[in-house]
Amino acid sequence: MTSPQMAGKTVLVTGATNGIGKVAARVLTQQGARVVIVGRDPAKTERMAAEIGAARFVIADLSVQAQVRQAAKDVLDQEAQLDVLLNNAGMYLNQRQETPDGIEMTWALNHLGYFLLTQELLPLIRATPQARIVNVSSAAHTMGRIRWDDPEFRLGYSGWAAYGQSKLANILFTRELSRRLAGSGITANALHPGMVATGFAHNNGSRISRVFSLLRPFAKTEEQGAQTSIYLSSSPEVAGMSGLYFSNEQPIKPAPQALDDAAAERLWRLSEEYVNR
Repeated sequence: MTSPQMAGKTVLVTGATNGIGKVAARVLTQQGARVVIVGRDPAKTERMAAEIGAARFVIADLSVQAQVRQAAKDVLDQEAQLDVLLNNAGMYLNQRQETPDGIEMTWALNHLGYFLLTQELLPLIRATPQARIVNVSSAAHTMGRIRWDDPEFRLGYSGWAAYGQSKLANILFTRELSRRLAGSGITANALHPGMVATGFAHNNGSRISRVFSLLRPFAKTEEQGAQTSIYLSSSPEVAGMSGLYFSNEQPIKPAPQALDDAAAERLWRLSEEYVNR
């Protein structure tokens, strides 16, 4: 299954111990890439790295900024190139939680984790010809709105609203990143994996968890859900394509709020405030 275009390439996959991240890491390894995975639980991550055939693994809770920075430092110190950064780690939380940094968890992991890890790894990405950044978003962005005055939902928390906001932020971040990287040869794209039969949202004891359980028989398999992530990471068909949103290996138009360039730039500034404070 070795793919000529992935031989000799280095890929970093976050959230690779479960679901579509695990499948993507395994397939990209089988295609010949040197895959590094990031996971939060040391024992589980080590076990999954061996199962996947990953080159090595990095331990980090990507909702905690100090750990994101340390993970990036580990990669910068150990890797000579980074051809693909696949930002995949994410979660849904029915109840509001905060990270050790005092930031609402969904916002911290699903958006700021992508933003900060990408920023920290950009020197290595810039040094790698034709590198790709792939951000896993969701169709949930269509119901998302950026709560500029309260992005952490300190007033009136809703798990679904917080999740939708974070997935909208993924696309806005991707588009602004693509704009800032124009002319560099680096591409940045976002994707919707589809409704996938994984353990996602099943640990919340919530109504949405029960909904996911009811819909599970109609959902994509993990292998099917990972296909667009793999496609954007490896396919020569998307070489040079950037700033787009994909579903089922095809570029599609996201919701209008995801196409707001002013909001994308504003989100970038807000994100910088969060990670530089």
